[in-house]
Amino acid sequence: MSGTILIVMEQRNGAWNRMSFETLAAGQQLASDLGGTAVAAVPGGSVGALANELTSKKLALVYAVEHALLAQYTPDGFTAALEGLIRQVNPAYVLFPHTYQVRDFAPKLATRFNQVLISDVVGFRVDSGSPVFVRQLFQGKLNADVKAGGSAPHFASIQAGAFRAEQVQEGSSQVETFAPSVDAGAIRTKPLEPFRESARAVDLTAADIIVSVGRGIKEKDNIHVVEELAKALGAELAASRPICDSGWLPMERQVGSSGQTVSPKVYLAVGISGAIQHLVGMKGSKTIVAINKDANAPIFEVADYGIVGDLFEVVPALTEEVRKVRGS
Repeated sequence: MSGTILIVMEQRNGAWNRMSFETLAAGQQLASDLGGTAVAAVPGGSVGALANELTSKKLALVYAVEHALLAQYTPDGFTAALEGLIRQVNPAYVLFPHTYQVRDFAPKLATRFNQVLISDVVGFRVDSGSPVFVRQLFQGKLNADVKAGGSAPHFASIQAGAFRAEQVQEGSSQVETFAPSVDAGAIRTKPLEPFRESARAVDLTAADIIVSVGRGIKEKDNIHVVEELAKALGAELAASRPICDSGWLPMERQVGSSGQTVSPKVYLAVGISGAIQHLVGMKGSKTIVAINKDANAPIFEVADYGIVGDLFEVVPALTEEVRKVRGS
């Protein structure tokens, strides 16, 4: 079995999908844990410039998988191209970002090797020399440990926010162009407009600071307590699912497995216990501050800073201090 970890990066029209670098961080960590090497692949019509951007990362090699029929995504085209690359590289594991595009073609690709795609991976550990992948079931209510069986290669997709893009290790590598064999007659679908999520009035993914409120706020009329802190910080106001389900804040402000996945510079979790459904949407934040009166709340396990106390005492005091510092 080869000790190579192949990371498939996703781009569209020359722009990276941000989740690709989270997956790159995961691939580098897996290679390190297994004592192997990491390589990356960038499929597309003309991806030389993007592939060159990866030469500053810790990779053994970067493959520019180029073909005119890959300029527009099709599951048949991408499957054929990556199948050829995988048979040449013979990696132990192939990692993808868990995107809409990957969900479309990666199971088909895995089947070409008599394997399945281990999807929605949120972490892994090495047990007896092999990785055990952790994925979520029932919208995060349960975690399942999955160990790949059969012969390599094995396939897995990495959930958004499970790893941090800034953890990608720097290094030096070279680009090798791979010209796949792709037959136009084998592409059975005609590319149409890519899927887009419905437009949101609030894009939490672009916020540098987020103040998020949970059930600890007790009732809708108390939301203003946290809203004032958000205003003082110049932050976006967000919430856990129970708050949005109750109609206290609009659904577009929900963070979690069934809401938005965010990675701001600062994330303040106010009165949020830290159910896994919420954690999966925000644990990629650079700095996490938790305020909760329950010292054993799961949110403190991921928090960089924690305040154990009554939010109705802590938040107004914090708001006042922020206004003093900012002179507002």
